[in-house]
Amino acid sequence: MTRIDHPCSFHGLPVFTLPVPGDDGGLPDTLPGADSIAWRLDCAWDGPEFPVLWQHFLDTVDPAEVRALLIGPWWSEEYSPLSPVVELIAADAGRFPALRGLFLADVVGEECEVSWLQMCDITPVIEAFPRLEELVVRGGGSGLNEETLELQPVRHEALRSLRFESGGLPGQVVRAVGSCELPALERLELWFGSQWYAGDATVADLAPLLSGGAFPRLRHLGLQNSEIQDEIAAAVASAPVVAQLEFLALSMGTLSDTGALALLDGQPLTHLSGLDLHHHYLTDPVMASFQELCDREGVHVDLAEADYWDPDDDEPRYVAVSE
Repeated sequence: MTRIDHPCSFHGLPVFTLPVPGDDGGLPDTLPGADSIAWRLDCAWDGPEFPVLWQHFLDTVDPAEVRALLIGPWWSEEYSPLSPVVELIAADAGRFPALRGLFLADVVGEECEVSWLQMCDITPVIEAFPRLEELVVRGGGSGLNEETLELQPVRHEALRSLRFESGGLPGQVVRAVGSCELPALERLELWFGSQWYAGDATVADLAPLLSGGAFPRLRHLGLQNSEIQDEIAAAVASAPVVAQLEFLALSMGTLSDTGALALLDGQPLTHLSGLDLHHHYLTDPVMASFQELCDREGVHVDLAEADYWDPDDDEPRYVAVSE
């Protein structure tokens, strides 16, 4: 199981969690410059409600200089939906002209399991920040509630990096991504997760992404953490988009020899600078074939976290991140 941690840096800036006033109402004597760090907001257990924390942020830091923002736990006691948070951020977007990086739900397992996060339609924040360059969203579907992640097709001229970290990414979101117009997009990562947590995307949903016509500047593609990793690998083996890539990640999922051999027998991957296959179910001979090919062509390949799997025993394979 892959551990999800809080990032130490985001959008090229060190992450700093905004202190909240203590019982005496005091704050540290000095705070970092508003444009020198990525600000993280965290309601913490028994802390202020998010609207109070948000107003505290606006009153304490000059929002006009904020370049990157991370939203940690937005509840103080009971888990609550993300939708009011999205509404607040979108409503105040005009006060953040310099914002270029946004991380929604920087939450780890000790705070809330990824599948328990009560997500919502995040389209409003994308539309509210036309100069946003990087967006990370953690969370997706859930077996525990009906508050799932949603996205509507949009056109955004500036977005360069888009990542969805999920234990169950709804197929609707994958299809919406493929229907978006993102002419500046260079990096895309999708964590598909498990069907038990609403991860119902199919290979057919990926057709626009794999065609190579959707995002002409795309150089880094991650199709990861999937229960259908073999099917995805087979589709990628002949996908036109591969020719434009510099880095490909098919990691964290249930990749077996079936999918790996399809990659080896498919179009050349030797133009890549990196190939990430970590957390897989490959046999030693197939791993050796990948390593030999990549060593010969100067491609860095990550084959870490190999797990044993005997197909004759009909044992299940697991993705790295689900619940």
